[in-house]
Amino acid sequence: MKNQKTVPLRISDDLLEKLYYVAKSEGRSLNNQFLLMARNSVAYFEKTKGKIDAAKLRDIRAELEAEIGGE
Repeated sequence: MKNQKTVPLRISDDLLEKLYYVAKSEGRSLNNQFLLMARNSVAYFEKTKGKIDAAKLRDIRAELEAEIGGE
């Protein structure tokens, strides 16, 4: 898969175990569970606050690269 990043995540053991349980209960990997939650979060944001347009994404790209680093 192209254009994918690895994002370090700090999360408590308890929350990680619960998310893993949810993922397995629904037949997903932990990674796919995080992707599902991320997509749902963006969809909800765009539904309630409006679509995020390409210009806004261009503006934030440098900040994102600084935070997670390029790969």
